[in-house]
Amino acid sequence: MRLLFIGDVMGRSGRTAIATELPRLKAGWRLDCVVVNGENAAGGAGITEAICADILAAGADAVTLGNHAFDQREALVFIEREPRLIRPLNYPPGTPGRGAALVEIADGRRVLVMNVMGRVFMDALDDPFAGTEREVEACPLGRGCDAMVIDVHAEATSEKLAMAHSFDGRASLIVGTHTHVPTADHQILPHGTAYLTDAGMTGDYDSVIGVDKDEPIRRFVRKLPGGRYEPASGPATLCGVAVETDDATGLATAIAPVRIGGRLSQARPPFWDVA
Repeated sequence: MRLLFIGDVMGRSGRTAIATELPRLKAGWRLDCVVVNGENAAGGAGITEAICADILAAGADAVTLGNHAFDQREALVFIEREPRLIRPLNYPPGTPGRGAALVEIADGRRVLVMNVMGRVFMDALDDPFAGTEREVEACPLGRGCDAMVIDVHAEATSEKLAMAHSFDGRASLIVGTHTHVPTADHQILPHGTAYLTDAGMTGDYDSVIGVDKDEPIRRFVRKLPGGRYEPASGPATLCGVAVETDDATGLATAIAPVRIGGRLSQARPPFWDVA
């Protein structure tokens, strides 16, 4: 199976990259399943129903979230009627929405997509390890699903790595989001799970993690807020990770970074035809 995970979509710039590039990549790379983190898609804070629909229409099979999941209050309502929109599974019981979704792709195979949030330097949510264990046990790779993607939305590299090694051999891909900076540690772990500490941001990198530079610099230098944080509006780099899995096991056979457009050095998976 050919999987593509796309990192945090940041504002209009990121949305434009998704609308422009994703349909071409899905067709050109013959992608089976695409997962997009959309928690910053609406002006850098949360997601709206219309934006979620646009990302899905562009070719995403599921949209994951994070600590900004409910910054747009409408998400508290429409998440209940959109099963492909997935918030962190370790929110407290009673939180609207779901933390995992079993997505059926075009050929009938099923991909379990999970979203979990870390707790180091983040909100004090429920235990992400225990919550993930419950979902993995309920729908094990190779029996309940043909592939499994876990989006670990977390600040600390150590927490993401601990999560990856805890579930190595039981998921196809474990990928970090949240920091908006792509890391260079893509690898296949000893028991067959593909891993990347952070997929990076799909947004304008002439910025401070996607935000127009002036206000963050002002706050760092003067320690005083001067205005609102606004998403940077220049050309975006679409960032993510490409994974190919073994149809028999659901485990990874290849992994490569993806960086298309914008300011960053370009990267495409060498094991697929280039679109």
